[in-house]
Amino acid sequence: MSFSLPFLKELDIPQWVIQVVIVVLISGVINLIASRVFAHLSRDDRTHLTPWNDAVIRGLRTPVTLLIWVIGFSWAVDVIAKATDAVLLDGLGNLRDVIIITLVGWSIIRFIRQLERNFLNPDLTSNKPNDPTTVVAIGRLIRIVIIITCVLFILQSLGYSISGLLAFGGVGGLAVGYAAKDMLANFFGGLMIYLDKPFRVGDWIRSPDKNIEGYVEYIGWRQTRIKTFEKRPLYVPNATFASISVENPSRMENRRIKETVGLRYQDGHQVEAIVGEIRQYLQDNNEIAKDKIVLVSFNAFGPSSLDIFIYCFTCTTDWAEYLRVKQEVLVRIMGIIHSYNADIAFPTQTLDLPEEWLSYSEQAPAKPA
Repeated sequence: MSFSLPFLKELDIPQWVIQVVIVVLISGVINLIASRVFAHLSRDDRTHLTPWNDAVIRGLRTPVTLLIWVIGFSWAVDVIAKATDAVLLDGLGNLRDVIIITLVGWSIIRFIRQLERNFLNPDLTSNKPNDPTTVVAIGRLIRIVIIITCVLFILQSLGYSISGLLAFGGVGGLAVGYAAKDMLANFFGGLMIYLDKPFRVGDWIRSPDKNIEGYVEYIGWRQTRIKTFEKRPLYVPNATFASISVENPSRMENRRIKETVGLRYQDGHQVEAIVGEIRQYLQDNNEIAKDKIVLVSFNAFGPSSLDIFIYCFTCTTDWAEYLRVKQEVLVRIMGIIHSYNADIAFPTQTLDLPEEWLSYSEQAPAKPA
């Protein structure tokens, strides 16, 4: 593109210099307009922010400014190259393409990264909170695709054959895949975690097959970091989760109370009344789940006690709250037992001696002191 300004020929200024100045001015005006637009959007959207418009404002503002100046600079270089036939400027076309592709990829990555933060921000998501594991996984996957695509475009702009590179990748992929089979197993293990969602960041998990228990802190493509109850980080390769059973107590709906209370054998005539009152107490307790089974039953003749089986579920899943509810239930059960002048049995033994031995021991002379 060129400009014809005959009235400036009298000043003896080269035409291409005027064109370069005009290009710079146009770039500055466009940059000023873009800055005003972003500032206007930023002011207007403070009252009704959404994850998308906030990501546009925060993620694209700086890359768009740089992109405007790069395009303007490359335009000016084209004007100078055509006017002066400078050989040095001929190779700047490829550099311009590389810079533009890099800026476009960087702007998309910034937009995706800011969008990821926004979807995890409770102030911007008025609906149901998003799953952090899914949001982070999708964001990483999109960024990886963008980076690979930008690299391929850059190689194409520099004159390399992408088809040859892809063919080489297909042949060498077998060797690389075999050498990195453990890494690929961990990658696909992480992919299965993201898709199946057996747990997410913040969940308490444990495995009956391995010595794994704690809270999930981070889920990566290669490994998962778990903070144990001893506050030690535990790094588990993702491929491990494909071959073990994982329990997720964080998703439990209730906590269970399962106890056996033993009465003394001399309190056997009051067992039925005690069982009935305990059952009625649990059914009336608002902290015991009504939609779950409640069992109170005389269960067995123990070695030294009459065993009463108690089985129910609390409404809470919080461990500290569960311990409080369980304590109140056990104390109340003990009070019910005592209200019938009964008591909880403890291990005892009764020796049944023959009468002949007793009579012999009574007739035996006492030993001198």
